[in-house]
Amino acid sequence: MSLTRRSLVAGATLGPLAPAIVGLGDAQAQARSLVLAMTTTPRGFDTDVWVPGQIESAVNIYEGLLRHPLVRRADGTRELDLTRFEPHFAESWTVSSDGLEYVFKLRRDVRSPYGNTLSADDVIWTYQKSDRQRRTGLFMRNVSQIRSVEKVADDQVKFVLNTPNRIFLNVMALHIPAIFDSTEARRHATEDDPFATRWLGMNSAGFGPYHVQEVRQGQQAVFVANPNYVFEAPHFTRIIWREVPSPATRVALVRSGQVQYAEQIPLQQIVELQRDRNVNIETVPGTASATVRMNPRIPPFDDIRVRRAICHATDYQAISTAVFLNQGSRSRSVLAPKIPGYAETYTYETDYDRARALLAEAGHPNGLDLTLEYSTNWWWEEGVALQMQASLARAGIRATPRRVPPTEMTSRRAVNVWSLPFFTHWAASFVADPSYNLFLSTHSRGGSNVNANNDPEIDRLIEASISERDEARWLDLVRQAQQRQADYATMVELFLPGTMEVFRRGVGGYVWHPHNRVAWKYLTAGDA
Repeated sequence: MSLTRRSLVAGATLGPLAPAIVGLGDAQAQARSLVLAMTTTPRGFDTDVWVPGQIESAVNIYEGLLRHPLVRRADGTRELDLTRFEPHFAESWTVSSDGLEYVFKLRRDVRSPYGNTLSADDVIWTYQKSDRQRRTGLFMRNVSQIRSVEKVADDQVKFVLNTPNRIFLNVMALHIPAIFDSTEARRHATEDDPFATRWLGMNSAGFGPYHVQEVRQGQQAVFVANPNYVFEAPHFTRIIWREVPSPATRVALVRSGQVQYAEQIPLQQIVELQRDRNVNIETVPGTASATVRMNPRIPPFDDIRVRRAICHATDYQAISTAVFLNQGSRSRSVLAPKIPGYAETYTYETDYDRARALLAEAGHPNGLDLTLEYSTNWWWEEGVALQMQASLARAGIRATPRRVPPTEMTSRRAVNVWSLPFFTHWAASFVADPSYNLFLSTHSRGGSNVNANNDPEIDRLIEASISERDEARWLDLVRQAQQRQADYATMVELFLPGTMEVFRRGVGGYVWHPHNRVAWKYLTAGDA
């Protein structure tokens, strides 16, 4: 079976407040369509290449061998039990007594939109692709200590680990590395691109609930349900992803009912929308924290006294009031409170005298001139940059905010570039495991330039925590790593505002995930 890519939506560029999406077909088809107001059209779909819109879409295209069970709360709503795992694309698994070998038996009825059945070859090809690209998928492999991925039979695949660890099963429940339909992907491979990375960048070949049908850069993308999805078919069979850069326009669209979901709404508008009976706001504490990062490999941030001075020269209360409207809570660790092993280790408070003294000790008695770079990936970045400028000035640190295009920000924080000295970052983890979180954000071989740590002791503590099987020793290593990171001061930990998702009234079924993106397959036409 081959899948023909065709245009779903006819016509020219849609206006920001167009009264209807044209070309949707009959009323029934339109009723099963979910229209989203997003900041930008997806720039790609390959989970090994982080670009704007990739994660938000990829979590709906690709799924793992395992999943977290979905359970009912007392109020009837649903949530994931992040402490347990159950079969998903794998129907069962076994583990050796030493914890080094896992064999997964794959379901034989998992098929992609192209009609191809999931096999061990797809899983192996996925890991080979990630190894070749040396990006996110390879990071996942390294952090979960995977030595090899081997074929046992067409429907059985074996993972051999370097050391037993607590992260591995969490990775098996992720969409990264994406399990690709390698049969289809190989059709688009070339001699110089054997893993079809160019094609997979702007197309999808997964086994999950949705796949890409059309992309019009600067306008919209269209996703349709996988007709061969092995699990319960999603209610919404068509997702219309509209590019709406202006947050005010996104708010207007969801209020008028022209879209059913709007992402990245500033907190002030969230507060106003809470009074609108036609809007439903889902609020979850979440695990994402707003931070400002300092690269210790680039002067003057190679001096710990400068980094600590900036931590003390930050007016946390002013940022809380002006940017976060006193919502959420102060971030007191590189880990979020929902993560096991969390400890309050970030103890810096606003102290301008201490900041100036540290700068003088570091050889900057007359202060510093810096550039604070921020982007528009997250709604709070500009507000934080402006508040930091005002706050740091009181300690003699002259910080000039510079707005960076999202694509530039992404490329410059790539693991093989690390060229951002001082910048804003939204710290969130896909996995509710402390060792994984620490590796992602603070290890020198972490996934991107969100820390650029060069402290061997932090690396040692994190690596020891990954392989430690004794509960008490593991928790102690996690605590030590948090303390070391706070002392090393490469991050200004700001706030955990929580996750707030804005839906039009009548859309229900939202289920929060650690990746902090909306999983479309759970959404329903109803408030339950």
